[in-house]
Amino acid sequence: MPQPKLYESAAQRQKAYRARKSASVRPQPLGAALPPTLPQQDSTSDYEVAQERPDGQRQDLDTAAASTPGVTDLTTVTPRIESVPPATAASSRIARSTGNTGAVFSLSPLVLQSSGGESAARRFLEFFTVTIRNPHTRRAYYRAVSALLDFCEERGVRELGQIQPMMVAAFIETRTGQKSAPTVKQEQAAIRQMFDYLVTGHIVQVNPAASVRGPRYSVQKGKTPVLAREDARHLLASIPTVHIYKEGNQEKALPHLVGLRDRALIALMIFSFARVGAVTKLTVGDYHQNGKKFSVGLREKGGKFHELPVHHLAEEYLDAYLKAAGIDIEEEKKTPLFRTSRGRSRELTERGMTSSDVLYMVKRRAAAAGLPLSTCCHTFRGTGITAYLENGGTVENAQAIASHADPRTTRLYDRRSDKITLTEIERIQL
Repeated sequence: MPQPKLYESAAQRQKAYRARKSASVRPQPLGAALPPTLPQQDSTSDYEVAQERPDGQRQDLDTAAASTPGVTDLTTVTPRIESVPPATAASSRIARSTGNTGAVFSLSPLVLQSSGGESAARRFLEFFTVTIRNPHTRRAYYRAVSALLDFCEERGVRELGQIQPMMVAAFIETRTGQKSAPTVKQEQAAIRQMFDYLVTGHIVQVNPAASVRGPRYSVQKGKTPVLAREDARHLLASIPTVHIYKEGNQEKALPHLVGLRDRALIALMIFSFARVGAVTKLTVGDYHQNGKKFSVGLREKGGKFHELPVHHLAEEYLDAYLKAAGIDIEEEKKTPLFRTSRGRSRELTERGMTSSDVLYMVKRRAAAAGLPLSTCCHTFRGTGITAYLENGGTVENAQAIASHADPRTTRLYDRRSDKITLTEIERIQL
């Protein structure tokens, strides 16, 4: 439930009533963007009432948001942008909806009190909703910008135009001691792009982050954990594909649908160097026959459609999975290829797996096979590239298979130089 508004006197109640009545007849550009079935939100009433408390302190609406079901607190260290009903969003930052999608952002007082007014708030929202297509990038950039605004607000800044380059530099310096260099560089890029967008929209005059230098960072070898070929074979062999049960005095076997699905999914990621996001987007129709061989169409990040022939072992595992699950590749082309299971029943649903579902599965299978807990979905991309290069493949072809724009990115997955045998270590004699 929304928190009750507090007033000192009847005069304040009458003033608020007249303000609401006049607001109901004058146009509200940002409020008009809210879905028609939800109540319109007054742009400043909650913030003003929070300042008008008798004790002179701002009302902490974040606590109310945390206790309200379905509300995402966008002002925490890791705010999330989710589809929650705008009518239930309560925060010390004024929540604004972005069209009929229901996505809710929380606006810092620095944005609301800027000289641009509604134009500043609109331009701020447009940066995240219009210029950024990837939802993961949008969340990361929003998190970085929110951290900067909180940092400046704690130091007495009251609007966007008051943010100076030294404040941005102090923020970057503070974050350098808290976060890794790549994370800080990403946050700096988000802040710089956001202010560039505000400058072109005539909200602020200059970009305070344009001249700020961030931490230096260069890498020659990636950090993704990679499995040896024998470990990858052991992982695939350790996944159960048959469920044995007793019926009377006889043992009977049934196909283990979840095991067959997991084996096919991991094999496809290894032999096609596919990202987990591309694998979870696969439909049954994306696995199709091309001549005498089967191919798979991967929808990689950046809108790239990448079609590859399927390795014979991955094809064998995929065919076994589809046959056991009773999935017809001609009749069910638009349905998800890899589907979730229904509890512990070993039955598959019609819903496709998400990246989180695959990660949980990989962690579970790796632990059962005795592999490192650091094994993740991206491990199989690096494992496949390294195995390909060990068998005489070229970096250029590996780049094409992995759909990398730059060969230097492909070389980050090359771990052939990591193998130092025990024999070489034993050469160290004292």
